[in-house]
Amino acid sequence: MKPITKEVYLKWYEDMQFWRKFEDKLAALYIQQKVRGFLHLYNGQEAVLAGALHAMDLSKDKMITAYRNHVQPIGMGTDPKRVMAELLGKVTGTSKGMGGSMHIFDKEHGFYGGHGIVGAQIPVGAGIAFADKYFNTGGVTLTYFGDGAARQGSLHEAFNMAMLWKLPVVFIVENNGYAMGTSVERTANHTDIWKLGLGYEMPCGPVDAMNPIKVAEAMHEAIERARRGDGPTFLEMKTYRYRGHSMSDAQHYRTKEEVDEYRKIDPITQVLDIIKENNYATEAEIEAIDQRVKDLVDECEKFAEESPYPEVNQLYDVVYEQENYPFLPHKL
Repeated sequence: MKPITKEVYLKWYEDMQFWRKFEDKLAALYIQQKVRGFLHLYNGQEAVLAGALHAMDLSKDKMITAYRNHVQPIGMGTDPKRVMAELLGKVTGTSKGMGGSMHIFDKEHGFYGGHGIVGAQIPVGAGIAFADKYFNTGGVTLTYFGDGAARQGSLHEAFNMAMLWKLPVVFIVENNGYAMGTSVERTANHTDIWKLGLGYEMPCGPVDAMNPIKVAEAMHEAIERARRGDGPTFLEMKTYRYRGHSMSDAQHYRTKEEVDEYRKIDPITQVLDIIKENNYATEAEIEAIDQRVKDLVDECEKFAEESPYPEVNQLYDVVYEQENYPFLPHKL
């Protein structure tokens, strides 16, 4: 695995801090009704992404996930201004303002969504991995889903085929404790979701996903296994979300004390503590990072606010073009 150096810790801190503040801004814009529909935030789960990116080869690896999907494409290289513009429904967004919060997509940077149907991305991720194997690209697909989606039947079909064909895919369940407002304990007679892999003799196991180091180590092993041609791995990332399932979630199913307990092991705080303990940065340098983060969030907001909404005719441009019906000119 690539060494975890001073520079890595500083990058982790800046990246995770930016992802957190970016979504805090989205929450504020949602309250102002500038972000419409649903809004599912990643606050608390940032170590899952930070650790995975350290293990990935962004020149050929890919990622697909559910609808808690704003910061992943940013981590993979998408311009965050375009992500925020998409959330505000602007034409400068990643899908020209028509995907919104739940459907961020950027094929250029290897990010394949953003899927609103629970568990739909599991077989799709296996399919992307099949393409990589078929065309011998050397790429690996990271397929993320939530603990609720782990109960979908399509998971078992995808697991079976992925093992049968030794597909270069890593299946990752982000177990944040709740499927919407239903705790893991109430969805099945077992709470160790990773054990679902045992039925397919798939390498599997739990990961402390509040710690990016643990995530990076587990992801490195799984990605290298897939890249060697040895097939998939199933990892259970044990994490936590500080906000509700979505912005409309009143969170009656858990206590404030429970959330506060998890805040004690906040992934951003864990990384910052290491930075301070090892004197990787002075207080002034840390403040400079925080200021850069704030300035970039403000820049994203300004870009999104000032961008125009799509023209109405764009609705026709994204529908299939029919050769014998030339009355709707297509521009895209």
